Amino acid sequence: MRASILTIGNELLIGDIINTNAAWIGTFLTEHDIEPVRSVTVGDSEAEIVHHLRDCAKVSELIIITGGLGPTHDDVTKHTLLRYTGGRFTEHTPTREFIEYNFKKRGIPISKSNLGQAQVPDTCEVLFNKAGTAPGMWFEHEGCILVSLPGVPVEMKYLMEKEVWPRLAQKLGTNGSIFRHYMQTAGIGESTLSDIEIGDVSDKLIEGVQLAFLPHSHGVGLRISSTGGTTEEARAKALPLIKHIRSKAREHIYSEVQGDDLPAAVGRLLEHSKKTIATAESCTGGLLGSMITDVPGSSGWYNGSIVAYQNELKTALLDVPESVLKAHGAVSAETALIMAKAAAEKLGADIGLSTTGIAGPGGGSEEKPVGLVWFGYYDGERHFAMRAQFFKNRKMNKERTALVALDITRRVLTGVTRMPYDAPVIIG
Repeated sequence: MRASILTIGNELLIGDIINTNAAWIGTFLTEHDIEPVRSVTVGDSEAEIVHHLRDCAKVSELIIITGGLGPTHDDVTKHTLLRYTGGRFTEHTPTREFIEYNFKKRGIPISKSNLGQAQVPDTCEVLFNKAGTAPGMWFEHEGCILVSLPGVPVEMKYLMEKEVWPRLAQKLGTNGSIFRHYMQTAGIGESTLSDIEIGDVSDKLIEGVQLAFLPHSHGVGLRISSTGGTTEEARAKALPLIKHIRSKAREHIYSEVQGDDLPAAVGRLLEHSKKTIATAESCTGGLLGSMITDVPGSSGWYNGSIVAYQNELKTALLDVPESVLKAHGAVSAETALIMAKAAAEKLGADIGLSTTGIAGPGGGSEEKPVGLVWFGYYDGERHFAMRAQFFKNRKMNKERTALVALDITRRVLTGVTRMPYDAPVIIG
């Protein structure tokens, strides 16, 4: 089955909201053996929506539509689909009762517009939305399946997984000819991973086998996919490539689970090793601790953080001597080493991790440019600092710093001596 993705909303076109729905739907369809062939974003215009519906219907058997189902005047999708497919509006009683129940429970008065969300074209099958108030709609029109979903990501994802996919699976039947395997890497750039670490894999890319590089904020993902008469046949074709990548890039691979992230992987390692960690943060301002505590169960391995942004607090809370700050500066190996050890000792953790750097966009110098970061690591046996040079963008620097700090921890816990990006270390 081929599919088109049609995302609707003026806010998407002008950049007020980033269109994450299209990316998520594209991934979801691909993982369920449906081929996305087109993705289009249009404004809240009936003429534009109809034009692209007709255009997409020429190349796909399925069109997934998101957005424009809200209660306000600029939400035109439902009315457009009514006219496009024919029919008339009718009230979907379960949706109306669900809306009334939720508004009453929250003590919020119900407006006419809110109740209007229960009005749906009688040409559709209603997809009941337990995650929100706007129902999804399933149309079968002129040989094409049209699925209209709310633009709110959590509602869209709920309906795709709970309502849309079961219906699609029934229509598609069982297809076991596609196999996919994912690997997640950190601490290495895409080109270095491809050209130097993995190297030439042309002999492994036999017919039906593909390798895709998927850069993301936590590193670089790899997708190995293959086709065959059966799932086992497809898997067998991909296995030589999978084994090759494992042998060449093992130090950088933190997970072989699709969508897994680095904080979760580090959390599993800490839990397995029965070790606790504490952080001392300067340039990341608490972001490192926030990433760690995003992982469910982190209270089992995370003791806490000391965020010492000002130099006076580095001295008062982390025992960084004023003499060290004067001689070497806050952004230095010496300061990072002291901060890491103090984090472990003062917060009673097995591991202390520190970050101190120049996030930017100002504050840099020729000797210490914007994006310079020092990391400290301490666990009683190992005590070292690592230097990295990142970007001129403040938010990017903070995020990359927190992730590299986690990757340092991952590498130590798994016995990897190479640091992220092959950065050298200074032993404390």
